[in-house]
Amino acid sequence: MFSFFLEGGSTLTGILPTILMIAVLFVVMYFFMIRPQKKQEKQINEMRENLQVGDEVTTIGGIIGRIVSIKDETVLIETGRDKVKIRFLRSAIRSVDVKAEDAE
Repeated sequence: MFSFFLEGGSTLTGILPTILMIAVLFVVMYFFMIRPQKKQEKQINEMRENLQVGDEVTTIGGIIGRIVSIKDETVLIETGRDKVKIRFLRSAIRSVDVKAEDAE
């Protein structure tokens, strides 16, 4: 008569393992995908906040240069032998290749 009841009782015993598997799947996704990504974002933001004049950096566009000055959210980078200066946003800095203290 009712399709949501099994022969001996309710479908709760049939649905419970499915719900449990979905919950386990979300927990596994959190620990293998979301948590590491947040950790990496935190490290990148920390690196960008700790930029110093004299650091050799690489931008997200692949430009390599040395930081000449820093103002709020912009960074002035000097590239090449001809000392070309280009202004970038802090968010455009991909990595610090050589720290200012290490270069001296």
